[in-house]
Amino acid sequence: MIFPETSAESAAGAPICSAKGCRAEAVWVLAWNNPKLHTPDRRKTWLACEEHREHLSQFLGVRGFLKEVVALADWDSGSS
Repeated sequence: MIFPETSAESAAGAPICSAKGCRAEAVWVLAWNNPKLHTPDRRKTWLACEEHREHLSQFLGVRGFLKEVVALADWDSGSS
């Protein structure tokens, strides 16, 4: 599997949530960019478990950074 560049992996190799202190398996990719720093087509990524998807999405959304939320399985298959 190809994981987003900002991912971390568990000892078993599964991607983990980007929320501070969370070690749960990630199931969502939050694609974002900061328009003050990045070109419009650039996408940075955070990973999220079910529990933190909404919180991380709101954090990015309030700042106008969130571009899309995609299931990790779909992201890996290249359908994003």
